Amino acid sequence: MLSIEITRECPLHCPGCYAYGESHLGGETTLRDLHDLRGDALVEGVLQLIRRHKPLHVSLVGGEPLVRHRELSRILPELSSMGVFSLVVTSGIIPIPMGWMKLPRVRVAISVDGLPEHHDVRRAPATYQRILENLAGREVNIHWVVTRPMLSRPSYLEEYVSFWSARPEVNRIWVSVYTPQIGEQSPEMLLPEERAALVRQLPLLRRRYPKLLFNNGIAQAVIEPPANPGECLFSKMSANYSADLATRVEPCVFGGAPDCSQCGCAISNALHWIQSIRLAGPLKIGHLVAGSVEIGRLANRLRRDPARPSRWDLSRPRPTAGNGLIQIDSAAPNVRG
Repeated sequence: MLSIEITRECPLHCPGCYAYGESHLGGETTLRDLHDLRGDALVEGVLQLIRRHKPLHVSLVGGEPLVRHRELSRILPELSSMGVFSLVVTSGIIPIPMGWMKLPRVRVAISVDGLPEHHDVRRAPATYQRILENLAGREVNIHWVVTRPMLSRPSYLEEYVSFWSARPEVNRIWVSVYTPQIGEQSPEMLLPEERAALVRQLPLLRRRYPKLLFNNGIAQAVIEPPANPGECLFSKMSANYSADLATRVEPCVFGGAPDCSQCGCAISNALHWIQSIRLAGPLKIGHLVAGSVEIGRLANRLRRDPARPSRWDLSRPRPTAGNGLIQIDSAAPNVRG
């Protein structure tokens, strides 16, 4: 799997956005400091990464990736023709090109963090009204990051799921739990008892709303997430690049020093559950993955320019999480608009 932050630009100022944190890229530089690409350079740069890594799946994120919708309209058909599954994760602030809906193996996810009372404050100007206007006639997934304020009333979860389940444009609803950096203290974070209550409710909602992707296996992974990046299947099996297409994001898409004990990433939790599934007798999917990783390590040593991803080496010191979170203002002088 491959994840690419294809731009450093974003018109939003979301609290808790990990991409613009001081420690996201290891503390030596930040997303806003990178030289991002556009036009032919961006298209060819992304395709070169695809040819190099040969992923089965590519996530195209940002920043706000639809700032580069013209380039994406050239990249996505190429990925589709190569047999690569691709996912564009957007705030929904920019209309999704209708042509993307006809491409095989292309999916778009819109991040909607709670009901309007919370989402419209967190993600303005990508408000509910703007999102609903921009997804008309499209087919998308909804990605929901649950934060502590969203548990303010018992009916909140069902209100959210029922609203988006009823929308004909929505294919699936994913759920993540806010994942902090090590040492972070913020009102976004769920307390342990709130996390436990959340995962009790969501599988019950899944029975009534099939579009919701959350079962008992994923619930268990949320309660007992991977202890560190070396135990995280998503971290081990993915490569993540930032907006210059050269800087690596480690140890996972969150970058910096994510608190794995409080991981709530939808993909990480789903894969953590999947690797526990038994194939035959005591053999689990996780055993096959471990064998694959060892083969990958051996092959990497034989390469002329070996990569040494930190997530595979638990002996390496983890970076210290920064205290502040920053966002890019697309009108600022240091951002190429």
